[in-house]
Formats: sequence, structure tokens, C-alpha cells
Amino acid sequence: MDRLDKIISSQTNYSRKEVKELIRQKRISVNNEIIKKSDLKIDSNNDKILIDNKPLQVKEHVYLMLNKPKGYVSATTDKTQRTILDLVPKDYLHRNLFPAGRLDKDTTGLMLITDDGDFAHNILSPQKHIKKIYKVTIDLPITEKMIQDFKNGVILNDGVCKEATLKIIDLNTGLVTLTEGKYHQIKRMFGCYGAKVIELERIAIGNFFLPVDLKLGECREFTEEEFKMLK
Repeated sequence: MDRLDKIISSQTNYSRKEVKELIRQKRISVNNEIIKKSDLKIDSNNDKILIDNKPLQVKEHVYLMLNKPKGYVSATTDKTQRTILDLVPKDYLHRNLFPAGRLDKDTTGLMLITDDGDFAHNILSPQKHIKKIYKVTIDLPITEKMIQDFKNGVILNDGVCKEATLKIIDLNTGLVTLTEGKYHQIKRMFGCYGAKVIELERIAIGNFFLPVDLKLGECREFTEEEFKMLK
């Protein structure tokens, strides 16, 4: 059980003061009864809340997918640069959202944004070995040595990388599958061969692939089926 004004303010862009005004205007009902007190305690799992006759769907957490474009940093705030939260629909911004993982400013593709810390931890934890797949284009031909070295573990200055998969798509483009997330890892791995990454896009996390209909810069909630694939 929790206060009605607290529940509504946690699920909408209304402040508690604004919720009180809505109640004064008789615009909120619970179980088909017009509410007169904002401190009314209700069961958000069972009681039916309506605002202006529209049902309020109460969610403990939200899980968003973003097809990140270039030019945005993977942060919640930044004084000088645009962040991925600038691409989130305004209806979600009342929540304490953060990115579950990061992509470099010039990297595109699938990002997860949530307010669920436990979920984010499970996605990011190295112990979970959750794979992430990237489409990579470099300025040199991909070689068999690169493929074998990726499988054996490329040596970087901060340690040996875990086994990774590199599959050739064409001369300069391939798919890289990682189960860890070192700083600038893919760029540094190819840098060991004097190659520069030209394009980098994350196309999958776990078993969930970036939907083909999610355009660059678009952000939306996961469906239940999509979330099952991700988990």
C-alpha cells in the first residue's frame, strides 16, 4: 500500500502538488470512485487508477531500447555534449533512467536504458558472460590471423581479452562477438594490427537483436516477448 499522490507522481510527469490539484478538480478516480484526498493509500497492483478517465498503468520499472546515433554520449548528464537521454521520449523522463552499459560517442546501435539497477547489473556483470555482437568496418582487410588471435585472446596493455569471435562479412567488414567490455575494446583489438575502425555498430545483446524497424535515434519500450529474449 502506498499514497496515491506518490504513486501517480512516480508514474507520470505530474508533481505531487499537481496531483493534489487534479484531485481538487475531481479528475482522478480509484475503482470508479472520485478521489478527494491525495494521501489515500491504495494497492497499485490491484486498484484501478484513472486520470481524466484514462487508466494509469503502474510499472515498477521500465526497459527501453535505443538505436543510438553518432554524436551522443552514454551518460545521464553532460555540460557540453548531448546525451542518450536527450533521445528518450519525455513521458519517461520523470524516472531515474540510466544506460545499462555504454557505447562510444561515434558508435551506433543497440543500447538499453532502464531504472532497474539489478537488471543493469545482471546485463553488465562479467560473470554472466552475456554476449554482445558488433558490426565492424576497418580500413584494412580482415585477416585469418585476426580471426585466430581474437579466438585465442588478443593481448592489450591492460590484460588479455577473453575469447572473442570474428566472422568476415566482406573484405573490410566483420561481426565481432564479445563477452566483456574493456574500454574501447574493439578499437584497441584491431589497433594491434595497425587497423583503424571506420564504423562500429552494436547489433545484439544476448539473444536480442536490434529490430530492423527501430530507426536510428528512435527509442521505445521492450515488448514482453522482446524482454524475455533479452533475459
